Amino acid sequence: MAPVELASSQLVAFPRLSLAALRSALLRDFGGNFAAYLQEAGYAGGAPVFEAFRAWLAAQGAPAPEALDVDAFQARATAFFVETGWGSIAISSLDGVAAAIDSPDWAEADPASAMPYPACYYSMGLLSDFFGRTADAPLAVLEVECRSNGHDRCRFLVGSAEVMGKIYERVAAGTAYGDALRELA
Repeated sequence: MAPVELASSQLVAFPRLSLAALRSALLRDFGGNFAAYLQEAGYAGGAPVFEAFRAWLAAQGAPAPEALDVDAFQARATAFFVETGWGSIAISSLDGVAAAIDSPDWAEADPASAMPYPACYYSMGLLSDFFGRTADAPLAVLEVECRSNGHDRCRFLVGSAEVMGKIYERVAAGTAYGDALRELA
């Protein structure tokens, strides 16, 4: 596989420790409003990460992301996220309502932070833009499990903004996300 060329893309190497420190500083200085700043920054990073993915595919002689079937896209995206240091991912469908992106080693997660809730906000924005670039409509991402708050993995749900909004409302009201998904199926 051809490596991701940072110098020729709009990507930079960024230490995981710096991302954790940024989250801590934003939480300290802005309280609960810190999440919006990280999500916005992540969303802004989606386009250059997707273009780096496109270049990475081309360097391997693979088709453009839009030309890949679902299985090939998922396999290539999985390899790309590992290669770029974000971590290993597995993508699956959940009750035909949403997709799940699971990672036991996601880079933004910080198990030492002991957050009271899932906290990979930068990643939610990034993944929303990245995966939305090949969808017929904008996508939203909601993290429902996180290594930063004691889970064994990070789990991101990906779906339409309408569906993710309904799941968020149900989860915020105390419904388990699995039950919310089943209600929408």
